[in-house]
Amino acid sequence: MESIETIKRILSESKTIAVVGLSAKWNRPSHFAAKYMKDHGYKIIPVNPAYEEVLGEKCYKSLLDIPEAVDIVDIFRRSEDVPPIVEDAIKIGAKVVWMQLTVVNEEAASKAREAGLEVVMDRCVKIEHGRLFGGINFLGVNRRLISSKK
Repeated sequence: MESIETIKRILSESKTIAVVGLSAKWNRPSHFAAKYMKDHGYKIIPVNPAYEEVLGEKCYKSLLDIPEAVDIVDIFRRSEDVPPIVEDAIKIGAKVVWMQLTVVNEEAASKAREAGLEVVMDRCVKIEHGRLFGGINFLGVNRRLISSKK
């Protein structure tokens, strides 16, 4: 489990977040979280082969296509989809792998740590930012107001 101090440091030092699995649909958790982080001064780089652009930003098919440095790779994919994403995060020299709520892959996390990356698992970047730094758009924990389920 990551300490509050570690998460606060990561969010303070990091400015560029590649969001893997970012949806263009406004009511999806990935979109909501990325918009919040963008509204709070972070550079968001969408990674999703289904889109050309999300949140006004060019969308990339994979992490390997991003032409600039990435601080955090924020993963909105199923736990079993995480290992190749972590391998790409290592290849691009990311500093942090962040697995969103319910996304847990211990094997991939171990591989990331062995490569020198920090790992945050089963936490929402938006919730943690709002909790630690406040924010006018902070809604707190999942109140099921927005869902990816139909």
